[in-house]
Amino acid sequence: MNRIKLRDGRFLAYKERGVPKDEAKYKIILIHGFGSSKEMNFSASKELIEKLGVYFLLYDPAGYGDSDPNPKRSLESEALDIDELAHQLQIGPKFYLIGVSMGSYPTWSCLKHIPHRLAGVAFVAPVVNYRWPSLSKKLIKKDYRRELIKWCFRISKYAPGLLHWWISQKLFPSTSSVLESNQLYFNSNDIEVLKRITGFPMLTKGE
Repeated sequence: MNRIKLRDGRFLAYKERGVPKDEAKYKIILIHGFGSSKEMNFSASKELIEKLGVYFLLYDPAGYGDSDPNPKRSLESEALDIDELAHQLQIGPKFYLIGVSMGSYPTWSCLKHIPHRLAGVAFVAPVVNYRWPSLSKKLIKKDYRRELIKWCFRISKYAPGLLHWWISQKLFPSTSSVLESNQLYFNSNDIEVLKRITGFPMLTKGE
């Protein structure tokens, strides 16, 4: 397991994938979502990664997986952790960010607090605030994540210890694994795309 020691003494766990960083054309920090970890499977073939020259840096945010919790955690601290991670691993003055699901929050924070470090940003199925008046009710009516996120917010407020246990435990399947195994959460267009992804949980049952 690879970890760096931050300025405040906490340890942040990370994993490197893709081509060696000193050979990479694109250096990307990938921020996983709720219930996932630095071990997440990002659906890009080895051939494509090597052809494009992509270096991936995945990490567990504070309190996730093998990273230490941060009692003073904030959106700004998330961005500063990413900045320090990139600095200690010497991936260069600028890098790309991909925020997946709940990982969109630290990504937004980086846009606000360390924009000078960013070469580009992408959001994959980002979590939104369902109370935003600009969101169409028709748009979110069938969004399965709405109720799930409400429960996550309630648990984080009233039972934060339980939430931390869930995102760091290894006894049971992660939330993302459960969701990825249920066809209920995907429309017909999603299914067609997922059929082209090797090893997706829902499409590999019984193999």
